[in-house]
Amino acid sequence: MGTFLFSLLGLLGSGVTIGIALCAGSMIFIMLDPMLNVETVGLSFFNFLQSYSLMAVPLFIFAGFLMERTGMVRQLFQFAEALVSWIRGGFGLATVTTCVMFSAISGSSVAVASAMSLIAIPEMRKRKYPDWMSAGIVASGGGIGLLIPPSLSLIIYGVATETSIVRLFMAGVIPGLLLALGMYIIIIIAASRVPSLVRGKFDVSILVTSTVAAIPGLGMPVLVLGGLYGGLFTPTEAAAAACGYALAYGFISKRREFLKELLPVAARSMNLTAVVFFLVGSVGVFQFVAANMAWPQDLAEMVIEMNLKPLPFLFSYLALLIVLGMFLDGIAMILLTVPVIFPVSNALGIDPIHLGIVVTMGVELSVITPPVGFNLYAVSGIAKIPIQTVLRGAMIFFISDLIVTGLVVLFPELSTWLPTALSKNPFG
Repeated sequence: MGTFLFSLLGLLGSGVTIGIALCAGSMIFIMLDPMLNVETVGLSFFNFLQSYSLMAVPLFIFAGFLMERTGMVRQLFQFAEALVSWIRGGFGLATVTTCVMFSAISGSSVAVASAMSLIAIPEMRKRKYPDWMSAGIVASGGGIGLLIPPSLSLIIYGVATETSIVRLFMAGVIPGLLLALGMYIIIIIAASRVPSLVRGKFDVSILVTSTVAAIPGLGMPVLVLGGLYGGLFTPTEAAAAACGYALAYGFISKRREFLKELLPVAARSMNLTAVVFFLVGSVGVFQFVAANMAWPQDLAEMVIEMNLKPLPFLFSYLALLIVLGMFLDGIAMILLTVPVIFPVSNALGIDPIHLGIVVTMGVELSVITPPVGFNLYAVSGIAKIPIQTVLRGAMIFFISDLIVTGLVVLFPELSTWLPTALSKNPFG
């Protein structure tokens, strides 16, 4: 194991991406071990990509980009604004609400943050929101997309651990809404200390108009989540249905103009999918090496001998994720740590659903953790706000996110109650 870790750290230190580092480090280990065959590298890489559930990843990415181009995200934003703009700081609350609704379609934290940087930040500037506050709201609000189903992070975790993705989706709802509630409280408190912010007016006619306009956007999460929880769709089928819905709406609303936008949207989706799939395949190679050398089992035995309890273990793992988040992106963190940690978690009797939500919340914290926090750079680059200003705003919400994450660790029922309640058979 020392040879592998030395190779991996050396490659990462030289600036190589995590996917290449995992593949290369595993290959070096395999080449030095006479009992392992180099040909297994390619087999392990592609075997790990054969999961049917993984097909949901490119489809949800494509659906999210299509929604952005068709204008459905802006319609959702106007609807949310009409609902809460009468509260002091209401425009910030509307931004968080839109992040939650868009997350129920896209599943990508960076996609949510990028879209809201284009839509919400210019409007908040018009309403005299300071840049640190508007940027922090968008960067942190985007992170909710990692928990609100359909979540790409939860799909990756489910594939890596063979855990029910539908149950993971259900489990993410309450923690995701708690994160949004924490942001609401912070925004209301912060707005009371910014004199330039004023209350809007509640207008029934605007609410009715915006609600009617937002029906296509609101229909998407109803289709996806209703189909999933109603047992009509698998996650992959739900992703395909989301793409079909977005394509149909695009052709109806924009007609020929929409045809011109399909190729750029498809190219963006393919680029992001290629990055994710290469990383997933690289972890397949790493898992082959780890399984053959029995590293997870050795680690599990070591933890059991230490007599470590579930709660300290989860908090230690969460701390590790926060540290790793300073250097790695979220999917890399999941794929690098979960194959090793999962057997230990099972040995300690931790519910795989609960572990998946804790891991995802740790990743959610990482998207606003410097120096790698992707949402920080997405907001900074798109909104032209200095990264220091974005970080200042995001750190306020980091505290509320950390508190919510701690509550979920302490009270597993916050993540496990809903999937258990929804999956009960009333006739059984």
